[in-house]
Amino acid sequence: MLGRMRRAFGYLAFAGVLSVVLAACGGTSLGPAGESPSGSEAPSGQAPAAKKVFTIAYKDDLATLDPAVGYDWTNWPAEKMVFDGLLDYDDTTNLVPQLAESLPEVSPDATVYTFHLRHGVKFQNGRELTADDVAYSITRVLDPATKSPGAGFYMGIQGAQDFVAGKADHVSGIEVLDPYTIRFTLSSPDVTFGNKMALNFAFVVPKEEVEKYGADFGHHPVGTGPFTFVSWTPGQELVFKKNPDYFKPGVPKLDEVHIQVGVEPEVALLRLEKGEIDMMGDPIPTADLARVLSDPAWQDRITKAPQVSTIYIAINTRVKPFTDVRVRQALNMAIDKDRVIKLLGGQGTVANQILPPLMPGYDPDYQGYPYDPAKAKQLLAEAGYPDGFETTMDCLDVDPQPKICQSFQQDLAQIGIKLDIKTLESGTLIADAGTEGKVPLVWSGGLAWIQDYPDPDDFYSPILGCGSAVPGGWNWAWYCNQDLEAKEQKAIGMTDREARLQAYREIFRALMDDAVWVPVYNGEYIIAHGANVVGKPTDFAHPEHTIRYEQLDLK
Repeated sequence: MLGRMRRAFGYLAFAGVLSVVLAACGGTSLGPAGESPSGSEAPSGQAPAAKKVFTIAYKDDLATLDPAVGYDWTNWPAEKMVFDGLLDYDDTTNLVPQLAESLPEVSPDATVYTFHLRHGVKFQNGRELTADDVAYSITRVLDPATKSPGAGFYMGIQGAQDFVAGKADHVSGIEVLDPYTIRFTLSSPDVTFGNKMALNFAFVVPKEEVEKYGADFGHHPVGTGPFTFVSWTPGQELVFKKNPDYFKPGVPKLDEVHIQVGVEPEVALLRLEKGEIDMMGDPIPTADLARVLSDPAWQDRITKAPQVSTIYIAINTRVKPFTDVRVRQALNMAIDKDRVIKLLGGQGTVANQILPPLMPGYDPDYQGYPYDPAKAKQLLAEAGYPDGFETTMDCLDVDPQPKICQSFQQDLAQIGIKLDIKTLESGTLIADAGTEGKVPLVWSGGLAWIQDYPDPDDFYSPILGCGSAVPGGWNWAWYCNQDLEAKEQKAIGMTDREARLQAYREIFRALMDDAVWVPVYNGEYIIAHGANVVGKPTDFAHPEHTIRYEQLDLK
């Protein structure tokens, strides 16, 4: 997934190693006509208290607030304002109960997970949440009609394959035992299932609201979360207000959150300097980076941290000539990754494999493909393209991504490949990349891939596994290798950590041999924010949810 950072890591009960980091922001404003904070009134004879309104600005509009569908670094934290899952993460790296009253009961072989729900939790429409809602929400993610990019995370539930194939009208492994108890039975052991139930895809939605709005539910979200959705003016702003009936005491601390969209990063930076917004959602423009980093006035308003991420070129393995592994290998040898790091102002390190260095399973002995244009030309000739060919690449339209794609264009021209670059906003790029056969090459810069949960499976199942090579999925390489699929299914159930990680190293070496990606760099965050926001580091850049708006406060 997208938009995560890293500070520390440790092995978890449900998975492997997870990492975290930070950021911050600031500002306070009065509400219209000096209104008091949401859900409260000023004492008689006293002036109304100032509303705590947090404002963040992005260039692109959000795609959706439907947790079954939204899957990028702007959607996820916004979804978390409105929705909750059974589990969540604490301030660091541990799974904690959320809608569940406790961590699940897990069978010794990690195939049966039983959750007990909190009593009295209400949706924002006033109805109490029950186990039926949980069953509906996960089944909805699996339903092909939803086109959820997260369906692959839950295909291990017993009966999911038959349900997806239309051979059953329900998922047999999802059992509602009583209004507050639900049991998931898996087809095979999965030590990461607890982490998957903390993903946004597993956020619980009310069936009646989904049926009321249909495909537009993502623009009229209703959940159990700390904030209630107020309005969405496309291309301008989304507004959320405090949920006074939230089941967790003391949160949220903010009265409102405003997500402004359509703001160019250069403009957002100027507005941040003037105190008009509290945080930049997009990276600092490359042209301003050196100035900002060297300015003492910014010293306490910049957060830097490495990401557990790999940013890559996805090669569509189902589109000619990229059906030939030699062509894909040629691309890996043609890209000058050091030049990309220079274009980024040193933000990141060269990637030589799919897993990032801070993810368990990373292979320190693997060297990857060398930068060798001459060898790349030789491979193209062997594949029957001695004079090269023409192709296209989708590229995010936010700086510095177009410049990086132009660098690729120059690299590929050296080996005879004429590259046409299509710069697109994020929603269109994601939709194109998730449509089979539509896009030969996709540059993931600005969108990919930052860990969803602390396990190497997260760099396989949702982006390279057969279950994610579906319409709307994030397997932009459209790659499916049944042999690797079988090996991964075995690895995901291993309880011997070292044996498990070694199994994943072999899987990812095979993926590199097949050259399904060109891994380009492992990212780093540089976040610009205001000075008046109060919060712990992981409230601003949690590895799972990025910004945890419900934990932020304003001076």
